[in-house]
This record gives sequence, C-alpha cells and structure tokens, in this order.
Amino acid sequence: MSEITTSETANSQLGQCLKAARQARGLTLKQVAERTGMALSTLSKVENGLMSLTYDKLLQLTSGLKMEIAELFNPAVAAPARGRPVTARRSISRAGQGQVITTKFYTYTYQCTDLIGKRMVPIVAEVRARSLEEFGPLLRHGGEEYFVVTRGRVAVHTEFYAPEILGEGDGIYLDSTMGHAYLNAGEGPSATGVCLCTSEAPDLYDQLRQIAARDVAPLGDDELPS
Repeated sequence: MSEITTSETANSQLGQCLKAARQARGLTLKQVAERTGMALSTLSKVENGLMSLTYDKLLQLTSGLKMEIAELFNPAVAAPARGRPVTARRSISRAGQGQVITTKFYTYTYQCTDLIGKRMVPIVAEVRARSLEEFGPLLRHGGEEYFVVTRGRVAVHTEFYAPEILGEGDGIYLDSTMGHAYLNAGEGPSATGVCLCTSEAPDLYDQLRQIAARDVAPLGDDELPS
C-alpha cells in the first residue's frame, strides 16, 4: 500500500481551498483563468490536487481573484463548516440605475450588474405587448423565476396552463424551462413588475441577456442606446 506524502496532502488542501474560493465567487475555472492570466490546465490540475504553485503564481492567483493568500491554505476561511461558503457580497441598486434593454414591446432593467456569477438575476420589467403575436415565441431558459406585479395588470401565458391575470401585488413562481410570456392586460400603455430569475448555472445573466436581445429593435432618432 502506497503512503500519502505531505506534499500530496498539501496539494489536495490547496486544490480544495481554491475550488471553495472559486465557487464562493460564482466563477468557472475558465473565468478564473481569464482573471488571473493563468493557464486553464494549470488551474484544473491544482484543483484536482495534481500540482502545487510557486509563491509567484500564488500571488498572481490571489491578486487576480482579489483575495487573501491565507484563503488558499485555510479550509475554514475558504469554506465555513456550516452551510455554503460566506461570500459577503452585496450590491445596492438605486432608482433609475441598471442595464437596460428596450424593444418595441418591453423594457428590461437588469439590477445589481456589478456582481458577476450571480445565482439570482433581478430584473425590473415594463411590459407593453398585449398579445402573443406581438410578443413573439414564448421564452425558455434554465432555472426558476418569480414575477410580482408592481403596477397595472399582467397576463401570464405558459406552455402548459391557461393564462392567468395578475393584479398589483400578485405574483407567480414558475419553472423557467417551460415556455412563458408576460403581457400587458391593463388599461394603461404598459404594466410593470419585478422578475427574480434563479439558476445553478453561473452564466444565467448572460443567458437572459441573449434571450432579451433577440427582440431589440433599431433605435429611433429620439432614442438613446441602452
């Protein structure tokens, strides 16, 4: 029976701490490689306990991830014993702030966009389309979502259920992989709601942006780019 060396144990601990720190920040190995300038293959070997890093490489890694070097050698720091690692991340979204995608039939304002790798994407949605013909194909993406109406009335169309009308304060929780659409069902020109989309996928924000961008209309002379 082969013995586990001290070097192998240290490599394994470094790999576990790096993985915990990466996951706590909602990053993929590829994103870590891009942030630190280190080879993806090197990072993969480190996480799997197959190699260690020189001091210079450790500094390069921690500098790119904006973390303390102790986090790579202390499991208690990298991953607290109870529950998921504490990321201590926070972001405040002020009124009127956010990244906006505007089309003829809706306006999406993405909140807290300074945080990357979010498992939840908050969106303020202004809905103008009144029919599925206007809206286009039903939306589908990974994860689940909750939509609550803050102004007006919204008709929720889904792939497997009859349409539902939501008034101010009403909400719906649904499987986002099921086709769905939110339409204006009130008397005003638009209705507004807040949509919280969640998924285990670290690129959920990018997925949602790509879906929303399908309907972006050319800007008129009196419109400004988002």
